Amino acid sequence: MALVKSTRITSIDILRGLVMVLMALDHVRDYFHYDAAIHDPTDLETTTPFLFFTRFITHFCAPVFVFLAGTSAFLYGSNKTKPRLFKFLFTRGVWLIILEIVLNTFIWTFDFTYSFILLQVIWAIGISMVCLSFFIFLPKKIIAIIGFILVGLHNMLDNIVMQGSGLKSVMWYILHQANGIPMGETRFVYFAYPVIPWIGLMALGYCLGSLYTKGYNADVRKKWLLRLGMGSILLFVILRSLNNYGDLVPWISQDTTAKTIISFFNVTKYPPSLAYLLITIGPSLLLLQVFENLKNKISDFFLVFGRVPLFYYFIHVFIIHIGAMIGIALLNENGMELLSTIAGNPIGGLASHGYSLFTTYMVWLALVFLLYFPCKKYMIYKANNKDKSWLSYF
Repeated sequence: MALVKSTRITSIDILRGLVMVLMALDHVRDYFHYDAAIHDPTDLETTTPFLFFTRFITHFCAPVFVFLAGTSAFLYGSNKTKPRLFKFLFTRGVWLIILEIVLNTFIWTFDFTYSFILLQVIWAIGISMVCLSFFIFLPKKIIAIIGFILVGLHNMLDNIVMQGSGLKSVMWYILHQANGIPMGETRFVYFAYPVIPWIGLMALGYCLGSLYTKGYNADVRKKWLLRLGMGSILLFVILRSLNNYGDLVPWISQDTTAKTIISFFNVTKYPPSLAYLLITIGPSLLLLQVFENLKNKISDFFLVFGRVPLFYYFIHVFIIHIGAMIGIALLNENGMELLSTIAGNPIGGLASHGYSLFTTYMVWLALVFLLYFPCKKYMIYKANNKDKSWLSYF
């Protein structure tokens, strides 16, 4: 069955689809790798080059997802009035926040009591989209300046550390310091994605949309993508070499070359440092240039996931979680008993009964293959029902 014709920008959807597929690798590792609940894959004391690489390549997912959400917002609003675009961005942002709290929390934990609420990338996109809904009334140059300031200068705030659960502390956790607070005696909320840099990144993605306006010269666009991509990578190398700004944790020369390289590329994600964003968005801009005129079976494969990202996100986490539980129940002699003890610690408990990294990769590949079919059906359904406005929220 051929892919449905669409007015969407193919290169953007291919890149989004690629990072969505990579994202599944990280989430499969969370639930299936035996070491996931014990050691951080970026911990130089316990990681291996292959494990670190597995984590590093998935670093591209959240930044590209947020950045391209801004670009898509620009393209969506290119033929709409500002008030109409504002309404869409604001309501969709609020909707994503609700989905994060109600749906995403549940599929990650399977905890009907919502004793642990983890605010992740969907939350960050929702907050950023609400902010962008107000930014759109500003000139694009001002939006770009805001984006560069938030992305480039937020590391100056790294030394501000709050404690406790007072209003100021909670606001700071939301804005710049990953932390959590108890809510009553039985509930805990963790702000995993402080939003200042994510808001800036979405604003910059919105400005990038100008390169994709109708009639814009493709050769000029590709030159800009090349310059911006190479410039980002070069700035990353310079900042990390100077080692005094751009990331909360400086790199340190280690006892082996491999560990030194890992330390150099071990950049901070929570919140995303300037160095983290440069080394993820830079190569991604180069990929956008490469994907400009790409058309083959591989690109069509990734295109499917890129056109239904929210649907894919929720369904893939749900299936991974279910699969991990089935694995424990079937492959352990006391599997059902283990499942009952894991109920109080669903993510960590499942991961502590996991498998090798090789098996993790095999599960990931199988998952992506299986998800291709429902995602393609949903993509075709969306393309054939453009008159249903509610589909734009999924």
